Amino acid sequence: MNTALEVLQTTFGFEHFREPQQAIVEAIISGEDAFVLMPTGGGKSLCYQIPALVRPGCGIVISPLIALMQDQVSAMQQLGVRASFLNSTLDTASAVQVEEALLRDELDLLYLAPERLSQTRTRDLLQRANISLFAIDEAHCVSQWGHDFRADYLLLEQLQQNFPGVPRVALTATADPRTQREIIDRLGLENAAQFIVGFDRPNIRYRIALKNNPRHQLLRFLKDEHAGDAGIIYCLSRKKTEDTAAWLIKQGFNALPYHAGLSSELRSTHQARFLREEGVIVVATIAFGMGIDKPDVRFVVHLDLPKTIESYYQETGRAGRDGRPATAWMIYGLQDVIKLRQMLSESQGDELHKQAEQHRLNAMLGLCELTSCRRVALLHYFGEVYPNPCGNCDSCLEPAETWDGTEASRMALSAVVRTGQRFGVNHLIDVLRGAETDKIWQFDHHHLPTYGVGKALDGNQWRSVFRQLVGRGYLSVDLDRFGALKLQEQCRALLKGEEEIALRQDQTQKIVRRQTKSALPDDINVELWEALRECRRLLAEEQGVPPYVIFHDSTLMEMCSLLPQSMQEFAELSGVGERKLAKYGDKFLQAIRDTAEAS
Repeated sequence: MNTALEVLQTTFGFEHFREPQQAIVEAIISGEDAFVLMPTGGGKSLCYQIPALVRPGCGIVISPLIALMQDQVSAMQQLGVRASFLNSTLDTASAVQVEEALLRDELDLLYLAPERLSQTRTRDLLQRANISLFAIDEAHCVSQWGHDFRADYLLLEQLQQNFPGVPRVALTATADPRTQREIIDRLGLENAAQFIVGFDRPNIRYRIALKNNPRHQLLRFLKDEHAGDAGIIYCLSRKKTEDTAAWLIKQGFNALPYHAGLSSELRSTHQARFLREEGVIVVATIAFGMGIDKPDVRFVVHLDLPKTIESYYQETGRAGRDGRPATAWMIYGLQDVIKLRQMLSESQGDELHKQAEQHRLNAMLGLCELTSCRRVALLHYFGEVYPNPCGNCDSCLEPAETWDGTEASRMALSAVVRTGQRFGVNHLIDVLRGAETDKIWQFDHHHLPTYGVGKALDGNQWRSVFRQLVGRGYLSVDLDRFGALKLQEQCRALLKGEEEIALRQDQTQKIVRRQTKSALPDDINVELWEALRECRRLLAEEQGVPPYVIFHDSTLMEMCSLLPQSMQEFAELSGVGERKLAKYGDKFLQAIRDTAEAS
């Protein structure tokens, strides 16, 4: 039997484990259960793939990502791993073939959709098979507290009783302490080895700005920083998704919409193009993305405020999975908050659920409004201490200017009180600036002491004041009164003169020149780089797989730097295992030789 390290080196082509992969792998191989919290791009998949190859039998991977199973299986087959899947995309004959292969011990890994476990046929099949382990991917889906709850995941509670002695590993990149506890409780993992790696993604630069002509802002960001890069743009509504994609196409970008309202065939086509083509931008709702394993996503954009920090973290985590620089860029406004709170009030959840979601939305808004390091605040939310400012977020790189907003905030709060907490932000600004509108005269608000006291600030400045007061919890939005602002208990000290407040000075967006573009090192031959990419592209097209399944960009860069001249030297590259060496070594070595001769 091969050891875990031998499998890592010969099958996957990596010399050493990352921390704490080896400990996780050894725990599972020895038959222990495990709970693994590891950031995206941290190498979670290896933690169950290697034990499945070392232990006798077949590893069962529970994944909610039907659309991606084929690519995951293809990636394994490229390495010589006997992998397959069972989901609703297979016809009966194909499904029977997979089942028979499982029973004959001809599979190393089998990917299953969680809903398959509700089928008696599947449960009977697994009982008859020789199973090495159960890997529960995207395990946060089991949590009803979590942001991605899937009812089908509750079926996984049965695994402990039905398959005693078979190790189970639950893996997630997104779980706050409460969600972690629920995963462990629901899956019966109280005695499991726990591996909490942390949430930090140091290669991602977090940037958050105020909405100010959103399309212009987006266009500048894409053209100045990410021309030709693959990325994901998230929108709150399906209509905005389609409108934005159509507009980007007119601007010369290769953009595709993705949302649950599109046909399953079109969604699959767009997802496949994103995975397999270079430089594609997907404009999507949150229906897109969980488990996306495309390593070279260079940016994730949010054109609207996410509902929770968990969602924000998971969605931004789809950038830079190859470890190279990437950008998480977001623009937001007070209208986003009002829209999200409206959606929340109209949801079908009970009051406890709505309160929890309200808390999460407030935390998300707080992350936007803070003037200190975003990474410190983001990690703190997940219970992780980051000792110093990160130096790789907008707050660190371009510290926000602040101003003494104490007096303006008191004016704003007073206007809310004196108008009876019945009006939205636009009317309150009119009152403060002394506007002469029909609404002002209708309610006699021109007689209020606060009428006209705020003429020193313009409308945008007052909108900033109100937005920050909402973000910090001094005001709330009353959805039953069409977005009227209401005072919160927290504002008492400020109104009484017992507290001062510094507000962020809103800035117009600065142009940031290509900070995250995959710039090649000076000593790398650009012609060779392009030749290797073309070689990879042709091989990927021949086999119908994404280019990164052949080799990651990092492996191509090694080829450019080290210029291997023999199969032995090629085998030393990171990511080149025995199967890929035999399959592709000659072709890439020839590309290197051809480029050298041409130059």
